Amino acid sequence: MLPWELSDRILTLTLRKFLPLLAVAMAMIVYQPTALAASPAPSATELAHRVDAHYNHLRSLTARFTERYRGMGIDRSETGTLTLSKPGRMRWAYDAPSGKIFVLNGKFAISYTPGDAQAERTPARDLDDLRSPLRFLLGHTEIAKDLRGLTLTLVQGGYTLSGVPRGMEKTVQSIDITVDAQGQIDSLRIVDADGAETTFTFTEIHENVPTPESDFTFTPPPGVTVIDGAAPI
Repeated sequence: MLPWELSDRILTLTLRKFLPLLAVAMAMIVYQPTALAASPAPSATELAHRVDAHYNHLRSLTARFTERYRGMGIDRSETGTLTLSKPGRMRWAYDAPSGKIFVLNGKFAISYTPGDAQAERTPARDLDDLRSPLRFLLGHTEIAKDLRGLTLTLVQGGYTLSGVPRGMEKTVQSIDITVDAQGQIDSLRIVDADGAETTFTFTEIHENVPTPESDFTFTPPPGVTVIDGAAPI
């Protein structure tokens, strides 16, 4: 296996592991320094409830994303467009290589990279069995209950909620969710047990926008077959 093929495989496994617990949700607003100074800092539980309340009321969302993976000697960043729609649908369309995609249509998750002879499909029920930070993007969780040892740290522009997802203590060291004072998500950082990190940063966020059904439909290119992949471990 060539080095770039290995890195693609690592990123595919990372996404598959963390995509549906998230994961749309990330409605970032312009930070106002006086807003944080004017009111006392919330507790970790209070802020977690704000995040839950915001995303539980969203119907859809689009955003630009930057995904950075660092681990196993690899430091790689990719960009693209994220589209989320309830219930349980998301599309990660990458800028490069053009055509690289991860789609969750509510029943199956399908990942494909141009040049591959196969696209891999995993039942959504298997993905939903895992706890993942990206589930927060779909508003499917209660952060205060799903993250063990929840803490809050003041950072420039807002706060970071940190903890360990219950049921994933053996595979994930920590999850950091950076939000503004209103509970809108700016970025997610996942640290695996082996120290590898995956960070998703979101910009140009638009909430409750029309999301056609075709956004969550994968049509294989000529000559490409769809195979059933193993559920993430």
